[in-house]
Amino acid sequence: MRRPVAVRVVGPMQWIVYPALISAAITFVLATPVKIFGLSLPEPIIPMVLAFAWPLIRPSIVAPVVLMALGLFLNFILGGPLGLWSLSLLVIYAVILGARSFLIGQDTAVLFVWYAGCCGLAFLLAYLAMSIIAGTAPSLLALIGQVAPTLLLFPFADRMIERFDDGDVRFR
Repeated sequence: MRRPVAVRVVGPMQWIVYPALISAAITFVLATPVKIFGLSLPEPIIPMVLAFAWPLIRPSIVAPVVLMALGLFLNFILGGPLGLWSLSLLVIYAVILGARSFLIGQDTAVLFVWYAGCCGLAFLLAYLAMSIIAGTAPSLLALIGQVAPTLLLFPFADRMIERFDDGDVRFR
């Protein structure tokens, strides 16, 4: 006699909505003007983790819409021009979606190289857009101060990919 197999259904609430709300909450907390030992809190672009992980977990129509909303939220919180981070996050989503067939099942080191490249591309787009809009180049030290903590968020993207990649056995 066959034993029943438990099917763990992972819906959009688990891999899109909850991570997006957590990302927005952490971004809001880190954007507070608090100084610890004379240093302000880091301002990583936390939705970059989601823009990298979501197309690898499962392509969706909802994910780019949520990324655009998170980008607009970042623009309001960090004081950037409207659409700057939405564009950067959607470009990352598109790049990873295009490379999805290559990246599925790759080692963590390969995923980190792609994550670092995508972060570099997103920050390059933001840097160029701000240079054009403001008419002067932004501070490179401030850029590095935002890139470094964003790169340090890769373990969260890797954990998310590992957790939700095989979350629904109906798609195997």
